[in-house]
Amino acid sequence: MPFLGQDWRSPGWSWTKTEHGWKRMVYFGHELEDNNREIMLFLLTLIYSKHDFCCFLVVFRDKWIYVQKGSTKERHGYCTLGEALNRLDFSSAIQDLRRFNYVAKLFQLIARSQLPSLSGAAQKNYFNILEKIVRKVLEDHYNPRLVKELLQDLNSTLHSLTIHVGRCVLVGNVNIWGCRLETIVKWQQELNNLEIPKQIYNGMSFSDLPLHMHDKILYNLSDAFDIINLGQATPTLQALSENRTLWKKLCHFHFSDKPFCRSLAVNKSDNVDWKLMYFSLLKHYPMKEQYGDTLHFCKHCSILFWKDFDHPCTASDPDSCLMPVSPQHFIDLFMF
Repeated sequence: MPFLGQDWRSPGWSWTKTEHGWKRMVYFGHELEDNNREIMLFLLTLIYSKHDFCCFLVVFRDKWIYVQKGSTKERHGYCTLGEALNRLDFSSAIQDLRRFNYVAKLFQLIARSQLPSLSGAAQKNYFNILEKIVRKVLEDHYNPRLVKELLQDLNSTLHSLTIHVGRCVLVGNVNIWGCRLETIVKWQQELNNLEIPKQIYNGMSFSDLPLHMHDKILYNLSDAFDIINLGQATPTLQALSENRTLWKKLCHFHFSDKPFCRSLAVNKSDNVDWKLMYFSLLKHYPMKEQYGDTLHFCKHCSILFWKDFDHPCTASDPDSCLMPVSPQHFIDLFMF
């Protein structure tokens, strides 16, 4: 019997009925793109001279992964962090500005604690993607501060593992890790020497906007360092960036669920230095994370995927089963 439907384990095959019986449909080129799949690295051609026949084998990969945490009758083994890192398309994700910060933050968390748990192939893939992240920052000047923090954490982790813990926890030759450390230092120097050229516009510039527009832009920034850096541009922006109401809203946005901040909101005191309060709270609590796009996890079929690419789901209401996955939650999914 041909497999006609879909189940929770796989997307199934597509079949068509012909005069000779059922025939499985094979997708090529644009048809694969329509089904959110990508052609893999090679096309293997087998030529049979006896029948003058060519057989094309196309290998493709889905942009989702089933998160397996144990053995069942249908599946044996489990899914690891390294496998997820290899299967999910992070190389393309960093080219999307909505996902860049998400991937960079995830790589920072891996650098802090999960690097030894990666397989050799996953570690190689990690550094290949990391190189693309650094190159994108050097070319597009996008969020260098976040990538500097990532490289600093990675540098500290590798020094700790190679000197204090021991090289035995790292997969691969010691000389390879020495070269990777040198590469990280080189990337850090390139980012430290990065100079963003002043762009010249013939039309209206940011400084030509009215004050209420400047104020509105500042109120839409959720990162305190962005507010401080913007305030250094002009004396007018400097004055606007010191507004107490601005820093009060920033404190409530990031720390409104914290007891101390809640008590201040109820008290409604006018004597609070909210900018100082923000940085005091930041020492004890993490900022609220905001990302343009994240990975999603389907609770019905235990599949992790980018929402744009979707996944094969048999739930009656797939959207109700979706859950956005933060970088820390991504790490926790593979903690056994």
